[in-house]
Amino acid sequence: MENWKEKLNNLLNCDIKSLFPLARELNRKLIFYVGPTNSGKTYHAMEKLKNSDSGLYLAPLRLLALEGYETFKEQNIPVSLITGEEEKFDEDAAHICSTIEMIDFNLDVDTCVIDEVQMLDDIDRGWAWVNAIIGAPAKTVIMTGSVNALDAVKKLAEYLGEELEIIKVKRKTELQVLDKAINLRDISPNTALIAFSRADVLKLKQKLQKYHKVAVLYGNLSPEVRREEARRFREGEAEILIATDAIAMGLNLPIKTLLFTTDTKFDGESKRKLLPSEVIQIAGRAGRYGHHEIGYIGGINNKVHQSIAHIFTIPVKTIKPPFNVKATLDQILSISEHLQSKKLFDILRFYVKHMNFDGPFEAINISSMLSIAKILDKKRELNLEEKFIFANAPVTVKSPLIQSAFFSYIDAIVKNKPLSYRLTTPVRNVTKDPMELLKAEDEIKKISLYLWLSFKFPNIFFDEKKARNFQIQLNQYIENSLKKGIKFIRKKEDESFRRPRRSSKPSNRSNRSEGRNRRRFR
Repeated sequence: MENWKEKLNNLLNCDIKSLFPLARELNRKLIFYVGPTNSGKTYHAMEKLKNSDSGLYLAPLRLLALEGYETFKEQNIPVSLITGEEEKFDEDAAHICSTIEMIDFNLDVDTCVIDEVQMLDDIDRGWAWVNAIIGAPAKTVIMTGSVNALDAVKKLAEYLGEELEIIKVKRKTELQVLDKAINLRDISPNTALIAFSRADVLKLKQKLQKYHKVAVLYGNLSPEVRREEARRFREGEAEILIATDAIAMGLNLPIKTLLFTTDTKFDGESKRKLLPSEVIQIAGRAGRYGHHEIGYIGGINNKVHQSIAHIFTIPVKTIKPPFNVKATLDQILSISEHLQSKKLFDILRFYVKHMNFDGPFEAINISSMLSIAKILDKKRELNLEEKFIFANAPVTVKSPLIQSAFFSYIDAIVKNKPLSYRLTTPVRNVTKDPMELLKAEDEIKKISLYLWLSFKFPNIFFDEKKARNFQIQLNQYIENSLKKGIKFIRKKEDESFRRPRRSSKPSNRSNRSEGRNRRRFR
């Protein structure tokens, strides 16, 4: 009986740092470059990485992992790329650029860079940053992030008992709130408009593309299309950028003026006011160093402008513990043995309810995993490891197209039947229909899921080459459609939008009266 109790106690009491034995052996040093956007913190971290004998860059997005990879290649530094859906190995490479979820905790390096460390507070993905900070197998772990993550990093360093060096960096250009709102007809080149839905982005594009060359960025676009749209704006092929908060992380763009079209967003549950951390992170993309000495922010009408100006002055909320952690496969298998159950739903619920952590941690909110687990538990042919893999798939099943694909992929595993990739969305040269564009965007996500599963079950999802070819065709189709323009609203809704008056500056009055009635952020 005592042995059983001891075993259960060991199972339910988890010291997170003990899950990463290699990191514990390396006598690591932690460095945190902390500062606002446009302060050069990632640049400094990457320079240290390039000068290391071996290293790892952990990116928050596949797009940024790819940018890091290409930068290393351009500088003739051998490098490999690892993301959830592609791997490019160089046998001579001692450096790896990776999305953060793909870190190999058994491969030790000299230096590891963890980018955008404030993401440890993210409700869905924060666990990946927590794991990386605790478990990155590197002698030197360099983190970059905003000041609201400073206390969190200090607490994690204290928990780990590891040396922490804090390097504070300042913004390289001024960031100022404009004296007044700038309406759509008065916007000038090098302006970014921020909306918070795909529909609003495309509506604004339709209005503005009659008078400006326009690029767009929103979350549903594939990384390849986002990169091409960013390139068009960066190189002057597009004068105006319309974007969601997808712009907030890591993209370096020559934005002089950034205008919010709204001060609210739908966060998946309700419509709410923008948080100070969101406004500051997005606004910080204005005034790119080397392009513009001052960045300007504001709104497209008085109500939004005044609201953004106020939110911009509110101190950012400090990230506080507990920090989210996620069950490992070993823990899932151990709980399964204790419960004498193979039902993933019951195991996950037990984990959340009973797990105790030695440190400032709590089990991640797994409501989405639980809903998928219910579906997976009906498939008795799936073993527990297969269920856990599918429950962790990086995809939302809100789209009917993706949901249908998800279930067909599960059935392929159940039947142990190889599944070729089937295109369900026709690929044309161009479309002006926003619904057809949405289908193509969802098809890209469907391909991404197939490619992700191809690394987990290569014998079942074998058709990688065809899937990638379709991916290339669809990306070109989407990019062509965005360039040609989307017909999103009726003509009469657009009649009030007159041709903009020419202006070479964001606001002539605001440029003549620097310092007057403005907030500054350096």
